[in-house]
Amino acid sequence: QVQLVESGRGLVQPGGSLRLSCTASGSLGSIYQLAWYRQAPGKQRELVASITTGGDTNYGDSVKGRFTISRDGAENTVYLQMNSLKPGDTAVYLCFGLTGLAAYWGQGTQVSVPS
Repeated sequence: QVQLVESGRGLVQPGGSLRLSCTASGSLGSIYQLAWYRQAPGKQRELVASITTGGDTNYGDSVKGRFTISRDGAENTVYLQMNSLKPGDTAVYLCFGLTGLAAYWGQGTQVSVPS
């Protein structure tokens, strides 16, 4: 079992920055990928960014060049640094962890960028 807890919710003005954190606990040795997804009202959940244990990263097209995912293995934490935020980034951001047997989700944290 893996538990994921997000932090860093906030209301940010357009052009501003925010960093989200997700701390994992439980069977950490089995996790090989951590990621951030987001879901806006009325829209499908979409991948924001992912990172593997080897450090390989992948980003959704809408956030490339603005968001950065990183991982602190010692603290079992994955970060999402979000810069140049836009109203279209408003969503609930969810942490995701993948093992060989199962996928795990955090509860989500709200990010709001007013227009």
